[in-house]
Amino acid sequence: MNIAERIHAAYIGERRVSILADHLKNFLPDQGTVLDVGCGDGGLGGELHRRNPRLEIQGIDVLARPNARVPVEVFDGERIPLDDESVDQILLVDVLHHSEEPAKLLGEAARVAKRGITIKDHLLEGWFAGPTLRMMDRVGNARHGVDMPFVYWREERWQAVWQALGLVVHRFETKLNLYPPPLTWAFDRRLHFIAQLGKA
Repeated sequence: MNIAERIHAAYIGERRVSILADHLKNFLPDQGTVLDVGCGDGGLGGELHRRNPRLEIQGIDVLARPNARVPVEVFDGERIPLDDESVDQILLVDVLHHSEEPAKLLGEAARVAKRGITIKDHLLEGWFAGPTLRMMDRVGNARHGVDMPFVYWREERWQAVWQALGLVVHRFETKLNLYPPPLTWAFDRRLHFIAQLGKA
């Protein structure tokens, strides 16, 4: 683990989980089943369940990490191994930009979700956005062996894909403040969003 990865693990990781949980609790139902696609170690899903035990959260990922905080099933990264409309809500947190075909995986989420989809991902917006996002990905994910195709989209592309899949945007938020000062000025900006989507 290099120095940047050590700093990220010590000062960013836990803070990020807590802040994301603060945001996502307002985007998820009060109760029901949630599938966390690309759940990693299950830290976020576990924190969401701790805050709201009425949410039944399970995860799937292409890699099985030891001691995950939610039940995790390994999948191929493309097809979600569940029946149509078999879970209330799909959660996709910083996973679509790791997919070679984000629209295909999002289509799978739309198939499996009964009530809706919540996405946290990146926006390719602003000065030096591409290099900044690639650096953030490397620091946060390289040590875990996560694929990094660096697929980042502008908001217009996200909106077009959602519309093509028959998904309607109910909420869209970009002020997440995931990083403490002074890092927030470099790494927050308008590089992140959370969207709550429903079926048309």
